[in-house]
Amino acid sequence: MLLPGRSVRRALDNRRMEYDPTRKAIAEFLGTFTFVFAVSMSIAVGGQVAGIFGAAVAQGLALGIMVSAFAHISGGHFNPAVTLGALATRKIEPAVAVLYWLAQFAAAVAAALLAKKLLPAQFNNSIGVPTLSPGVTHWQGLVIEGVLTFFLVLVVFATAVDPRGTFSAIAGLGIGLIVTVDILIGGPLTGAAMNPARAFGPELVQGSWTNAWIYYVGPLVGGLIAALLYTFLYLPRDSAPEATPAAAEP
Repeated sequence: MLLPGRSVRRALDNRRMEYDPTRKAIAEFLGTFTFVFAVSMSIAVGGQVAGIFGAAVAQGLALGIMVSAFAHISGGHFNPAVTLGALATRKIEPAVAVLYWLAQFAAAVAAALLAKKLLPAQFNNSIGVPTLSPGVTHWQGLVIEGVLTFFLVLVVFATAVDPRGTFSAIAGLGIGLIVTVDILIGGPLTGAAMNPARAFGPELVQGSWTNAWIYYVGPLVGGLIAALLYTFLYLPRDSAPEATPAAAEP
């Protein structure tokens, strides 16, 4: 019996990795962990560094880099709102979506816990719990989070899910940049979470649930609308559903 050549073995290994839900979920865990850790640390030290601008750049870079690193494995969602959009548009199987959600929320909690343990006492220990600024109503906060997530998921589908998009050329750059822009716009108002997992981790670790529902309902609804709209308007009708899109927030 002839043993398979090195190239054949490599192809078989790549195929197993491509279709292994566990490996995809681990990639989602690693990417989400990195992003939420960047969120927690950048917000905590923001007053010592560059405020909202520094936090926005740190979070945008972290997400863009993780998307570039893991999109070929899991699609690089790192955001339950992105996964919901992919599920609703049949770009991902329901069982894989559930694994992704478990990995994303678990990673967010782990990242927030680590940040809390590492932060010195002199830094703000809120570790990134999103809150409404004084004067921002519940309704305004809900709509802001929904609109910001709409922008994010729209860019995800345009650059990463659409086979004619620019993902192969710019990798996670566009996704990282829209996160940065969203934080600069909405950070001073709502914290610009745009990601239920990113909100859940710090909230659980800090035990702070004030207005928490806004950071789940807003992003999930905004992301779902963006995914359905882009799919209906622009994705080729004859393209077969993919197992996972190459996508990425919050």
